Amino acid sequence: MGSTTIATFKSRQLLGKYRIERKLADGGYASVYQAFDTIEGIRVAIKAPHPGFVTDDTLNDFRREVRMLAKMDHPNILSIKDASFIDDHFVIVYPLGEKTLSDRLRSRMSIATILNVTTQMLEATAYAHSQKIIHCDIKPENMLIFPNNVLKLTDFGIAKIAQKTVRGAGTGTVGYMAPEQAMGKPSFRSDVFSLGLIIYRMISGQWPEYPYDWPGPGITKVRKRVTSGFVEFLERSIDPRPRGRFRDAIHMQNVFRRVRLGVLRKHNLPATTPRNLLTNRAA
Repeated sequence: MGSTTIATFKSRQLLGKYRIERKLADGGYASVYQAFDTIEGIRVAIKAPHPGFVTDDTLNDFRREVRMLAKMDHPNILSIKDASFIDDHFVIVYPLGEKTLSDRLRSRMSIATILNVTTQMLEATAYAHSQKIIHCDIKPENMLIFPNNVLKLTDFGIAKIAQKTVRGAGTGTVGYMAPEQAMGKPSFRSDVFSLGLIIYRMISGQWPEYPYDWPGPGITKVRKRVTSGFVEFLERSIDPRPRGRFRDAIHMQNVFRRVRLGVLRKHNLPATTPRNLLTNRAA
């Protein structure tokens, strides 16, 4: 394997029909760029693995990601536009979102917005779990917001088919990683834990840290903003013991739908939350 250099494309560089505009992010194994499709006339995101990680094994990982996404047809999961070698570079091309959920978290979120985001996160993850796929890296940076405030889950690069074991220990982002996943033993319940931490952070503005003792920081604000049933939902979602959590996002989603109604009533909100609330700041 070569040196672990970072994949680098220059602004205005042509990569097949794509003209590079700017780098968006550097990940552990790939860089992401904003580019312009000169044929279709649209902007896209291009993921390119770092040259030092381009081996038969990593290319197989990328191909696996492509195959997984190709079989998942859901409005809250990011689709792939292209995956191929272009000018001797293996790249995956995606639709370009407007911002990430991480960007949105920089300002306080209303309860209506939080419920809307949670609904879409759970839709995406429950669908992946129904396909026997564990994401393994659920975090705000991997949730893109598109026009009409549709949220899409992305970066299944380290996701695994449920029947297989994740190679190595600690695959995922530490800040949102379940304790058992840090030991190399992820399951559907690990994704539940990550989702729970994100929801807790949206409501409280803080997140629990290891060893995840309950109640966590910001619990007073949580109890003020939601119902006791929703607090119990959160506590179960981020239980450090896997067996204490919902068994998967499907079960988590079913319980959320029930406790959500209580929060809506508490805040005199309509049962149907318009998607445009994703751009509104909380009072």
